[in-house]
Amino acid sequence: MRTKSAGPGFGLLSILLAAVGIAPLLNYGLSATSDLVISDLGISETQFGLLATVCFGCGTIGNVVFGRYSDRQPDAKLLAIVFGIAALAMAVAAIPAGYIFLLAASGIAGFAQSFPNGVTNRILVQRVPADRRIGWTGIKQSGVQVSQLVGSVGFPLLAGFIGWHGASAIGAVLAAALAVLAVRILAATPLLPAGAPRQRISAAPVAAKPDDSTRFIVFALTLFGFINGVGVQATNVYVALFAVRELGFSLVAGGLTAAVVGVVGVSARIGWGKMMARGVSAPKLLLLLALLAMAGGISFLGALLGHSTILLWLAVVLHGASALGVSVVLMAALLRAIPASRMGSASGIVTAGQFGGFTVGPLAMGMLISSSGGFAAGWIAVICIYTACTALGIYLVLRARQRS
Repeated sequence: MRTKSAGPGFGLLSILLAAVGIAPLLNYGLSATSDLVISDLGISETQFGLLATVCFGCGTIGNVVFGRYSDRQPDAKLLAIVFGIAALAMAVAAIPAGYIFLLAASGIAGFAQSFPNGVTNRILVQRVPADRRIGWTGIKQSGVQVSQLVGSVGFPLLAGFIGWHGASAIGAVLAAALAVLAVRILAATPLLPAGAPRQRISAAPVAAKPDDSTRFIVFALTLFGFINGVGVQATNVYVALFAVRELGFSLVAGGLTAAVVGVVGVSARIGWGKMMARGVSAPKLLLLLALLAMAGGISFLGALLGHSTILLWLAVVLHGASALGVSVVLMAALLRAIPASRMGSASGIVTAGQFGGFTVGPLAMGMLISSSGGFAAGWIAVICIYTACTALGIYLVLRARQRS
């Protein structure tokens, strides 16, 4: 009997990863086929960037509005909502009815991103032993980059045969199937025994004043997530278009740049998660990631000015390893400090900060590259964004030293 309820396994970890990754699949798929979507719909780069802005804007609103709602809902219901709304978004995108329908699909996909971090964090706290939680956090947060990999490779390949509308339809079917699988696996995974530690992970010291400390932690993580988020999606949404337009890549090869970002991002998130599990402080990791991301922005600018594919691939790797790793550090820091009863709302606030940045980044980047400054202006702006992240990281490290 004990072997059946010995603890959560690969199945649960897989659905946590899928829950985090399914909602942004449409956005990544559209970004990978951006040149085709722009030409098919006859829209500008700024209008294309508005798709991501609407997506993440709805995600920002959803994370703020539905945070407390998610605290009161059962895990299975929330997982079904995540996969169900994602399936609906891709089904709407599959309808060849023009730009307005695609805008609506992007907004629906944004609302699907209102719940994954909160419900998956709560599942970790309530169903996964304390010594495995932060390690699992790195893996499940890499679901976003798995989604980026699948969307960046799958959408261009499918688009070559059935168009990007057809690729969206395949995504809708995948999301619906995963919804059924997720609910079944969750039902087979018991809650931890009442005496098991659920509330916090003691991998790092927690301040003596929990209320003040908790408020500052949530604020600092939200602010860092916002600033970093601007740079992340300014890059993610346009990296494939940059490769195609400025360096002469084919549509599939352009999508491959985003796919490599995803592959590197998966490994990076798992690696940063392991470092957090060993007790490395979040401020130090955030500072390191900001510095690496700034180096990535400089490499993108160098690739443009020197028409260098080598610098492009270096920039892609640096971007995937750094800026995309921030999310796991933010979520792991929450797991260290926030009780399960407030995990949904706290995760929602921090995620809303990230999504606020995700909302601003694509639209601002689209406006910059549509201007006379082109991609040069865009990459300079990205460098400035990560410089601000670096400054905030330095402040957090110095503050942590003073308090210790």
